[in-house]
Amino acid sequence: MTRSVYVTGIERGDGRQVVELGVMELLTRRVDRVGVFRPLLHEAPDRLFDLLRVRYRLAQDPATAFGMDYREASAVQAELGTDELVSRLVERFTEVARDYEAVLVLGTDYADTQLPDELALNARLANEFGAPVLTVVGGRGQADGSVAAEARNAFRAYQSLGCEIAAVYVNRVAASDRDAVAAELAERLPVPCHVLPDEPSLAAPTVAQIGQALDGTVLLGDEGGLSRDAMDFVIGGAMLPNLLAALTPGCLVVTPGDRADLVVGALAAHSASTPPIAGVLLTLGERPGKEILALAARLAPGTPVISVEGNTFPTATRLQVLEGKLSAATPRKAETALGLFERFTDGGALLDLISAPSSTRVTPMMFENRLLEQARAVPRRVVLPEGTEERILRAAEVLLRRGVCELTLLGPLDQIRKRAADLGIDLADARLVDPATSDLRERFAERYAQLRAHRGVSKELAYDVVADVNYFGTLMVEQGFADGMVSGSVHSTAATIRPAFEIIKTRPDASIVSSVFFMCLADTVLVYGDCAVNPDPDAEQLADIAIQSAATAERFGVEPRIAMLSYSTGTSGTGADVDKVRAATELVHARRPDLSTEGPIQYDAAVEPTVAAAKLPLSEVAGRANVLIFPDLNTGNNTYKAVQRSAGAVAVGPVLQGLRKPVNDLSRGALVGDIVNTVAITAIQAQQSE
Repeated sequence: MTRSVYVTGIERGDGRQVVELGVMELLTRRVDRVGVFRPLLHEAPDRLFDLLRVRYRLAQDPATAFGMDYREASAVQAELGTDELVSRLVERFTEVARDYEAVLVLGTDYADTQLPDELALNARLANEFGAPVLTVVGGRGQADGSVAAEARNAFRAYQSLGCEIAAVYVNRVAASDRDAVAAELAERLPVPCHVLPDEPSLAAPTVAQIGQALDGTVLLGDEGGLSRDAMDFVIGGAMLPNLLAALTPGCLVVTPGDRADLVVGALAAHSASTPPIAGVLLTLGERPGKEILALAARLAPGTPVISVEGNTFPTATRLQVLEGKLSAATPRKAETALGLFERFTDGGALLDLISAPSSTRVTPMMFENRLLEQARAVPRRVVLPEGTEERILRAAEVLLRRGVCELTLLGPLDQIRKRAADLGIDLADARLVDPATSDLRERFAERYAQLRAHRGVSKELAYDVVADVNYFGTLMVEQGFADGMVSGSVHSTAATIRPAFEIIKTRPDASIVSSVFFMCLADTVLVYGDCAVNPDPDAEQLADIAIQSAATAERFGVEPRIAMLSYSTGTSGTGADVDKVRAATELVHARRPDLSTEGPIQYDAAVEPTVAAAKLPLSEVAGRANVLIFPDLNTGNNTYKAVQRSAGAVAVGPVLQGLRKPVNDLSRGALVGDIVNTVAITAIQAQQSE
């Protein structure tokens, strides 16, 4: 049976897109096939549906995602009555619900709709759809008492119309009032009430949105720069020193296009991060000469400079009423919105309230979302040694906005700040450390010299070694200044994990350090080990890899069924390679008889039930294996890459196992999403190692 949830409000301006996005995030963690339905639409394309479609890889035809437009709805209601309008919308909804396990319904927006009693229409539709209601109330600009009263009134309004109310959301509340509003509503309402503080960056338009709204021409700036939020507007008309004193972080400088001095000065300030700005908006239709623009491009690469035709004052007036919008073109706002929703919502409890079904399949997106949820539950501190690398900075922004963990970035501070400013990334919540100048360098040198004294390492040599970002980051973990480390986007695997071998070392119950990849296929997650570290493990080491891999799988929600892979299944083959796998399997049985383990076994017999039925019909693992242990690095590395590229699998890893504290390596081709996943895994490992 399809289960739906209806997100609605009582008036426009409640910012409910944050809640709609957050609920979609929750549903995709538990359900494989989620549909979207908006009963009434102003005009296509639907901005929020496009965001959901892109972010959650929805295959739903956009034409099925809405019932009818407002003009048609008004005509139907006026000519044929509300019952006929509701009947047609229920018919369209039923067509969507038939194809999905859950449907997110986006209520009407109360914006110039010309529909009488829109709240009652939303309530009627929610009841007809059989959907529990999440009602959203906007609190911007209101005192805490009036906000709480409005939330209670909204609850009573939908309750009186027969709705099943799962929860009430109060959004855009002044941060100073949030706790008071939450406390009052917890006492006065019989359903959960979630109070979200106002987040200025969500209301701030991006530079790209400003350019579009003002019909501007982009003279300079890349995609990253245009996606920056304009947090403030500074009108430049005075002398340069006065402008510099007025600049604020993330501001958009608005100045006549003939004031080249102000353009260059503002961009120079951005380059020095004193402070980083969103960009420059030139008025009067005037444009600086080629030489000035060339200088501007060198001073602040990627920073937008946009020209508009209007005068400064009317342009500034229009800017004051522009508001940021969540859309597919604003993925950074989406991360901020999700971070806000997740900080103030008990996701598991909400899913239970709306009775969202649990899917038996585990898709890549479900697995990745669960990683973030698990990491966020008990935040840990992760150090990223490659603090000047663009992909690391972009991943850091996602992790910080989502509240996944606390971050420390290593590298020269001025270089990190300048690179972040050029990318429009806010690192205010991250800790920045330069190993070369850190107060910890002396302490770490003494510790490293102590650990490596048997290798003849002096304190003087150690002082030079610990200035290396990977050694410094590893010592931060070993000494308790961080709980885990992720590196490797620009460093080799050896450069990343050698310090861990020297400093953190293996756990007492592990003979070696090994690795696994989580291979996210279309409808399942497999664990591959070892595909990154040990070239040719012997039987003892192979058994250890299998036991470690099973433990890692279990930590991340995969009930282990282990296949010890070989080119031969059962007793059908002989030879040194097969004998090694057979001996390793016997060792696993002896050490961990509780683990379901089969070997030697070929890959097809391990994962394909029909082959397993022919080759090992009595095996409880064959055909169902999800932890696959390769006999050597050559086989494992090539197989994971073949499956990744040919089957379109998402490969998460390598995840190192066997160390006393978590350190993980990245592929040098890692994408931002790969880095986010690996950091989340590292944070989870840190939770469990404690």
